[in-house]
Amino acid sequence: MTPPRGFDRFEFETRLARLQGDMALDDLDALLLTEEHDIRYITGFMTPFWQSPTRPWFVVVPRNGLPVAVIPSIGREAMSRGFTGAVHCWPSPLAEDDGISLLGQVIRDLVGRQPVLGMMMGAGTKLMMPLMDVELLIDSIGAPELVDATVIMQATRMVKSEDEIAKIAHVCGLMSGVFEALPTWARTGMTVGEVFTQFKIKALEAGVDDVSYLVGNAGAGGYDDIISPPGPVPVAQGDVLMLDTGSVWDGYFCDFDRNFGFGEVSAEAREAYELLWQATEDALTSLKPGMTSAELFGVMQNRIGGDDDSVGRYGHGLGIQLTEPPSHISWDETVLLENMVLTLEPSMALPGGKMMVHEENILLTAEGPRLLTTRAAPQLPIIG
Repeated sequence: MTPPRGFDRFEFETRLARLQGDMALDDLDALLLTEEHDIRYITGFMTPFWQSPTRPWFVVVPRNGLPVAVIPSIGREAMSRGFTGAVHCWPSPLAEDDGISLLGQVIRDLVGRQPVLGMMMGAGTKLMMPLMDVELLIDSIGAPELVDATVIMQATRMVKSEDEIAKIAHVCGLMSGVFEALPTWARTGMTVGEVFTQFKIKALEAGVDDVSYLVGNAGAGGYDDIISPPGPVPVAQGDVLMLDTGSVWDGYFCDFDRNFGFGEVSAEAREAYELLWQATEDALTSLKPGMTSAELFGVMQNRIGGDDDSVGRYGHGLGIQLTEPPSHISWDETVLLENMVLTLEPSMALPGGKMMVHEENILLTAEGPRLLTTRAAPQLPIIG
């Protein structure tokens, strides 16, 4: 069943209450959001206009009360339909004072002068405003310093609601079907670019809103690059083809890959595939709430062996961004909780500088992981 689009007001009230509870514990008077995904998470404001870097957008979350938007006037109507209190606007872009004095006044009116103001400063975040304007803002509100609020915002977003889970499960199901059908149309002689084009078409026909991320490659016995756009080289007998997609439905991502062999594929490639499949199986069998990301990484690394860390991690969080915290890596001690949506993404190096990656999407339940993607075959699928 296709889930409904959007969220009801209770969803946003719950998010805000969790965030403001953590703000109170950290003694924050207000939290300033500047990045698309954080603003959308709190307000529901969704627009492709973020592709333009010209204008800054601000949402102020006070310790009590509704979020307040301070945004360019072009976004007034769209933001007013979201979960916000007041919406303050200015005619952006301006050559000077592009919303900063207005933002300062709004913060002073909400929480007074010299507030304890939190902002996203840590790994995985971006400051979507000119750096020089940060100094102007600090002067305007008289804040003694800014406080890093990355942890509390990320903690709020990492645990998903039932409605969020339904959207992610839906897009995972749509794209699982697209991957399952790939052997019926992919053939040697097609370039990787042609395969990608057909894949995107079939994904849109299946019902996703966008294929905003699609990478991969093909090569004899494996591939040596998993992040570049597709090239013009035809797929040949003996190649392994990998496609990794972050497709979107109603603002939520799936993120998983599939590998396919063509004709007589090397034994090394087939054995690597099976090893990664088993490493994923170990994770599915072992994972329980209360484990850390580092422990989950160790489960997969124990199966794979060796010390290659060229990719850096074996999976991550998933939601309104293609990759979210935590990272399954040796140093990430994030405790994994019920209703987190995660990827399992073990990888390994192959001879000749080649590599292989395997990825599934899961929901962590009280009983353990539940697959959101249709599980890949235990042996490398062979086409032709």
